[in-house]
Amino acid sequence: MMTFFNYFVFFIFGTIFGSFINVVVFRYNTGRSFVSGRSKCLSCGKMLHWYENIPLFSFLFLGGKCLGCGSKISYQYPLVEFATGALFCGLFFVFGFSENLPFYFLMTILLVIMSVYDLRHKIIPNGMVFLFDALAFIFLISTHGISGIFSGAGLYDLLSGPILFSFFGFFWLVSRGTWMGLGDAKLALGVGWVLGFSGGIFAIIMAFWIGAAWSIFMLILQNVHMSKSGLTLKSEIPFAPFIILGLYIQLFTSWNFLTIINALIIR
Repeated sequence: MMTFFNYFVFFIFGTIFGSFINVVVFRYNTGRSFVSGRSKCLSCGKMLHWYENIPLFSFLFLGGKCLGCGSKISYQYPLVEFATGALFCGLFFVFGFSENLPFYFLMTILLVIMSVYDLRHKIIPNGMVFLFDALAFIFLISTHGISGIFSGAGLYDLLSGPILFSFFGFFWLVSRGTWMGLGDAKLALGVGWVLGFSGGIFAIIMAFWIGAAWSIFMLILQNVHMSKSGLTLKSEIPFAPFIILGLYIQLFTSWNFLTIINALIIR
């Protein structure tokens, strides 16, 4: 029975991993280990005590400021911790104590890392996207079996990854990387293997719709505030967060492209 206690545990579990995600994002490609070395203030270099590293609560307790120098702590820390906790709860709500739940948790850790890193640096880290693709392929095999991925629905799911990769890869090749990054194509490969053919297409369509709506909203916001430096039509907008958002919309709603098309045809 799914009780409030279950959701509370998974939320706390998620925030702990959210804290780890922040460490990975800040230390990736810096030569520092993700699992060793104490955390420290990015402004003054002060080593943090254990009570300064409690997910969410430390940020609130410290008032969003470093205990040593008083500099502001990035809102990235609590936002990532809360978002990861919320995603863990959502996955538990949809899949319960299924055998696939650990996969979705691990997938979420990798996807949140890529999303936040792309927002900060406008690039998807190769190490993380390759791990995600490998995990997605293992999930595909575990779902259909080795022989099952070469026939029927399994074959469609197997091909959905390369198809989505080719879609983004085409835009990357034609534009020489100005329209779309190759990292988005690598991410789409794993998305296709996780969601299957119709689910993958739906996630990508949602990504483009949400990305377009967000871009228009930000342009309007910049014009309202008469900003001289901000988003323009030539600005580079990280697309990985939108792809990942589309993936979770499909996971949580079970909508897919073929279902929507069938519903429209019947009407």
